Amino acid sequence: MLANGYINMEFNLWSFILDTLEAAGAIGGYVSLSIIGFALISFAIRKRRGKLASQIGPKWTHPIIGSLLGAIPGCGATIVVASLYKNKRISFGGLFATFISTVGEGSFVLLGASNEADVIGNLKAYATITIFGLIAGVILGYLSDFFGFRASTGNNQENHSEHQSLQKKQNTLAGILIENLGVYAIIAMAIFLAPGSIMALWGGGIDAISVPTYWVSLALTSTCMVFYFTSRFIYKYHDCYGDSSDVKSTILHAILDVAMVVTYVFIGLFFANYIIDVLVGKEIFDAWMTSSAYVVILLAALIGVTPGCGGMITVAVAFITIPNFPMAALIAAAIATSGDGIFPLLAENRKDGFIVSAVGLVVALVVGYIALSLGF
Repeated sequence: MLANGYINMEFNLWSFILDTLEAAGAIGGYVSLSIIGFALISFAIRKRRGKLASQIGPKWTHPIIGSLLGAIPGCGATIVVASLYKNKRISFGGLFATFISTVGEGSFVLLGASNEADVIGNLKAYATITIFGLIAGVILGYLSDFFGFRASTGNNQENHSEHQSLQKKQNTLAGILIENLGVYAIIAMAIFLAPGSIMALWGGGIDAISVPTYWVSLALTSTCMVFYFTSRFIYKYHDCYGDSSDVKSTILHAILDVAMVVTYVFIGLFFANYIIDVLVGKEIFDAWMTSSAYVVILLAALIGVTPGCGGMITVAVAFITIPNFPMAALIAAAIATSGDGIFPLLAENRKDGFIVSAVGLVVALVVGYIALSLGF
């Protein structure tokens, strides 16, 4: 949710866009750390061992590993696991377990990002949804691997081997833009924003640089969007889609992933906040969230399953601000949410991304109603 609390009669589209650009840029500051850090670690391992291990451990451990990774606060783990899955280093069950157990950025709301939070109550809530998510993630992960449940073994990226002879001749200007301008600009802005972005997760910030932080956040999101669409539609035959053979190509590939995630985060935040803040409105939304517990669980799961972390943040804020908000609804939203990792997964393999979201929603509703029957 955006902080300004827009209402239908006073909606300002330009301010709404600017706030969304800033929010996506703030997220990009720490998302960059996860993506670039994982890429460089993988590169170092490959150089040390000659090649990457085929997987992160025995396949039977993947649902447990995935579920534990998903329980880490924030969306970084889902982004990393989506990359592992793309490179066939973790099973679908491990991937599914991660997305089931993650709470995304909603975890930071419960861990103290709101001044209205009751610390002890929110810690208990966080522990409760984490336990439910871990158990559900492990069970569903093992069931997925046992029955061989996955959409496909490939991904949506094109096979570029046929175009290798053309790579050096095509898109010279786009190549200069991507490799010499876009990459360095995104890296510089991400480094500047990283400390403030991490502090913002718990409601903090660096007041001394608040003004430049605002403008750099806008610039990072805008640059990532231009960078992503340029590389996606103009420079699509670049060899960065292949195996990274040196540090430069490794970082280039990672920056492409950063640009993609930030772009989709902006799109997801824009539509989610527009629907909730403008089309629905705060009063109607609050009325929905105080209706029958059975209805609230359904609504919370549907909000949670929306791509990105915006939906889970919305439900987490409702939990700490609306009296008697059912814990079962918070559990359902936490299981349904896939965090920002759903964006790279959808980009690489739409079928598996849709399966994770759709089946996750069903699991969220089942677990949510079970939790309600148990008195949560």
